[in-house]
Amino acid sequence: MNKPLLLGLLLLGTTALAQAGTQTPVDDVSAAVTDSARPAADKDRDVNRKPAELIRFAGIKPGDKVADLIPGGGYFTRIFSKLVGPQGHVYAVVPESVAEGAPKKLDSIKALAADPVYGNISLITRSYEQMSADEPLDVVWTSQNYHDVYGGVSVFAVKGTSGADETAKMDAAVFKALKPGGIYVVLDHAAKAGSNEQDAKTLHRIDPAIVIAQAKAAGFVLEARSDLLSNPQDAHDKIVFSPDIHSHTDQFVLKFRKPKN
Repeated sequence: MNKPLLLGLLLLGTTALAQAGTQTPVDDVSAAVTDSARPAADKDRDVNRKPAELIRFAGIKPGDKVADLIPGGGYFTRIFSKLVGPQGHVYAVVPESVAEGAPKKLDSIKALAADPVYGNISLITRSYEQMSADEPLDVVWTSQNYHDVYGGVSVFAVKGTSGADETAKMDAAVFKALKPGGIYVVLDHAAKAGSNEQDAKTLHRIDPAIVIAQAKAAGFVLEARSDLLSNPQDAHDKIVFSPDIHSHTDQFVLKFRKPKN
């Protein structure tokens, strides 16, 4: 056998062995999404909310320390908990204005944080300028709530300040809470370009340009945006709870990064 052919066969064998030793691991994201402990009502929403695709876009992984900012009933909190595992941790961070103005809204997330099935979830209530955790974070995530703060919707409002001021404070606190290189994900219902605080309050939508400008002012760099939840048929002129658009609004997903230096 000639030397070039022998060398080629040896290299081929080496490559095959290397591939055999580095087979694709179990998809941790899929395992977290299909986890049997998740409520059926949450799983029914997956087709519209696309949690697996969004989490892959964010890059959340086992061992991460994640803040679910304004977690609602814990739809994403549960998935994050199973994904980051025992070496990671999930902080469900709720604004003080909500905890004080509508304490019943915290019942679901309190129960989740106390559920032994999970065990790596902590519930924290903080002011907007202190929206952080008790350790440096890898990821901060907020879903369909930025507009609530910006628009001063109901219990999200803080007397004597504007919603725009509160989201600016929140972004600055998130920046401080993240590790260098950490990720900030904002997902929300899209509003028409040029929309303002009043539009956020009445339609529960926000212009993504506002979020980008505020996050950049806090020091973040816009790394990527996703159209996973986009809907070009949404004219952005109806409240998000309208029957013909509910659960099918045009939504933007923004991924910001805290610079390493």
